[in-house]
Amino acid sequence: MAEFLTNEDKRSCYCGEVSEEMIGKQICVMGWVQRQRDLGALIFIDLRDRTGIVQLAFDDKTDREVFDKAFSCRAEYVLCVHGTVRPRGEGAVNLNIPTGKLEIYAHSMKVLSAAQTPPFEVSDSKKVKDETALKFRYVDLRRPELQKNIKMRHDIARVARQYYYENGFYEIETPMMIKATPEGARDYLVPSRIHKGSFYALPQSPQIYKQLLMLSGFDRYIQLARCFRDEDLRADRQPEFTQIDLEMSFATMEDVMSMNEGFIKRVFKEVMNIDIETPMQRLTFAEAMERYGSDKPDTRFGMEIQNISDVVKNSEFVVFKSAIENGGSVRCIVAKNAAATLTRKEIDKLTEHAKGIGAKGLAYVRWADEAPNCSFAKFMTPDELEAIYAAVGFEKGDVMLICADKDKVVLPTLGALRNILGKKLDLIPEGKFNFLWITEFPFFEWNEETQHWDAMHHPFTMPLEECLPQLESDPGSVRAKCYDMVLNGTELLSGSIRITDWQLQEKMFKALGLTPEEIEAKFGFLVEAYKYGAPPHGGSGMGLDRLAMVMSGADSLRDVLAFPKVQNASELMSGCPAPADAKALADLSIAVVEEE
Repeated sequence: MAEFLTNEDKRSCYCGEVSEEMIGKQICVMGWVQRQRDLGALIFIDLRDRTGIVQLAFDDKTDREVFDKAFSCRAEYVLCVHGTVRPRGEGAVNLNIPTGKLEIYAHSMKVLSAAQTPPFEVSDSKKVKDETALKFRYVDLRRPELQKNIKMRHDIARVARQYYYENGFYEIETPMMIKATPEGARDYLVPSRIHKGSFYALPQSPQIYKQLLMLSGFDRYIQLARCFRDEDLRADRQPEFTQIDLEMSFATMEDVMSMNEGFIKRVFKEVMNIDIETPMQRLTFAEAMERYGSDKPDTRFGMEIQNISDVVKNSEFVVFKSAIENGGSVRCIVAKNAAATLTRKEIDKLTEHAKGIGAKGLAYVRWADEAPNCSFAKFMTPDELEAIYAAVGFEKGDVMLICADKDKVVLPTLGALRNILGKKLDLIPEGKFNFLWITEFPFFEWNEETQHWDAMHHPFTMPLEECLPQLESDPGSVRAKCYDMVLNGTELLSGSIRITDWQLQEKMFKALGLTPEEIEAKFGFLVEAYKYGAPPHGGSGMGLDRLAMVMSGADSLRDVLAFPKVQNASELMSGCPAPADAKALADLSIAVVEEE
């Protein structure tokens, strides 16, 4: 039978907080049994809570009833223990834990809850399949590693609120059930019982509402906003997530970026005692793609993309020649001292990966022996090859990977290979945090499927003033007043200055192919609001979960979320999503049709 707490059972401190200052004092601790060791006349129990572990000691002088309870304890029993703090015996000190020099000699103990044998051991080392861990997530969450990650996420949220409050931001909640608006991903829809056949959407972001708050005169808004996107999942993506969402009136791009830099500086110092240098490095979108093949480059290592088009432009090698003649380029990355690791077999794997991205293939040079092994040597003269080697600093021991095609294929292909090689060759230093801003994104991106221009960010982004004349004549050249913050190859934040002129906003909607009727149906209320005095404003959304993932060194967003979804967007513990009962569907006038 479980025992119950009484008013006398007041916890003195957490297990991990037991200190040498408490020696000789009687205290009360509570927690879960990590393990029990029965040495006959001596029993030790490691008691665990969210702060750590402390050792409990029972011997032949302990009250027999208490000793028998200790003997019966198994892993994950929940205990309340009163006892005296004392130093551990000589030779029994454990320097691997903060309380390792101490123990609590138990006087009384209550078993608050007995436990069945858990499906896996609660420990720092995770040796259990993901499916099992997520099915028993409430047990998995007891692991110290996950407890530490969840605490870090809490600390980031706490510092965010404190920092933005101190800088004059109001925390304002925006609706969770909204009108569906096109924001790039598929909406989660919520059927209305009252308005038959009509649906709310769960917000992909609070974008429109926070802009309306600026029009309402609140000047500075902050929210730890829940967002929902029905899209395919990956390690850094979940169907529901939290972003540190803000908007500022009468603000320039510099104001918004500086405000976010201040938060990053503060949170890294308070949570990890790390000093982040500001202002952060900046690259335009075009520069980032040219150098790294990505708009979220990992700058902790080099191996930048090099353009060798001018070096090979007179070559008769048809692959290089045709790429340049068709308006593309020939580019490469050089992996220094990698010939021993990047065997021909490994290069073939990289080639297959490149083909999966969209490249037709890879050319390579591997210099492992006396002479370089070049996959295209028979198509070029020795002098032409030497010119390539000299241009890119290619030396014995190196491997060069070359891609020739349109830039929209070449750059992302080499960017992806660069990231693979950075990990494979162990080029990425541990414990380093490289921040940078990516600015001047293209406003439009061409959609091959629909054959029209889409907004790369969202349609409320302000174009750079010098690009306004090209809105209709050359949409592809229009750059936006938007900015992404990148940390170690992960996009942390995206933001922009917003359009506040209703005529310009209508013009942007038309440039995106929306008809007047579509504009009115989807955004009429926003365009109307702009007509009543809109201050210039801008803002951003920073991924709280992603920031916690990078700061904690976790491999996946799952490791910083209490109850995450798996790749098919289901939650294994509770079994959601699940079918709804017939009456609930009837109330909503919904019928479920089986797929043929």
